[in-house]
Amino acid sequence: RPFVGLSNYVEAIGDPRFRGALYHTVFFAATSVTLELVIGLWLALALNRAFRGRGLVRASVLVPWAIPTVVSALLWRFMFEGQTGIVNAALMDLGLLREPVVWFIQPETAWVPVILADVWKTTPFVALLLLAGLQNIDTSLYEAARIDGASAWRQFRHVTLPLLKPAILVALIFRTLDAFRVFDLIYALTGGGPGTSTEPIALYTFNALLQNLQFGYGSALSVIVFLVTFGLAMVYIKFLGAELTGSRR
Repeated sequence: RPFVGLSNYVEAIGDPRFRGALYHTVFFAATSVTLELVIGLWLALALNRAFRGRGLVRASVLVPWAIPTVVSALLWRFMFEGQTGIVNAALMDLGLLREPVVWFIQPETAWVPVILADVWKTTPFVALLLLAGLQNIDTSLYEAARIDGASAWRQFRHVTLPLLKPAILVALIFRTLDAFRVFDLIYALTGGGPGTSTEPIALYTFNALLQNLQFGYGSALSVIVFLVTFGLAMVYIKFLGAELTGSRR
């Protein structure tokens, strides 16, 4: 075939579906990673406390992370099915809904099970990373803060968070890069639908490359995904390196 130069990249930049898929990916990554960091931090703080049966609780928290992504996606799809789903039944019993919601027919509602499924599966991973960071904090710092009259909130703000920043940044870089290349979860849960309203960039690349057999265009999309992911990794590593250097000082 004739050499086309950068025409596939130019076509991708001008493709509304590509821009939509890129927006969906950014929205998914920003929303899910934010929720996972907040909930994961709360779980890590809870698991860092000494209580009876802590080992069993830690093991049970990791169960969602150990389940294959496709299995968890099908589980959440079953829960959010329109007429017979568990979620609709529970919300109607609580009086929050008057009639069942067909979650996968509207773009706004289709994102709900997608975000919840990803948060449910990957929050334990974030909690595990943050728990490792918490256990590296010297407990004498908390004792000194209590002696100085610092409340629990001030201890968390001025002792826990500053010393936990490296662990938070590590969790952030892993989860952001993983969320940006999400494929299997959405492929099994919504298939990118309704229409293309939940289609991420990885799924769009798959459709172009393997379903529409646009090998040149699909390869260009793959390179764009790599470049964006590489750029995010470099930005995070720069901040992570600066944070680690500052913490050593």
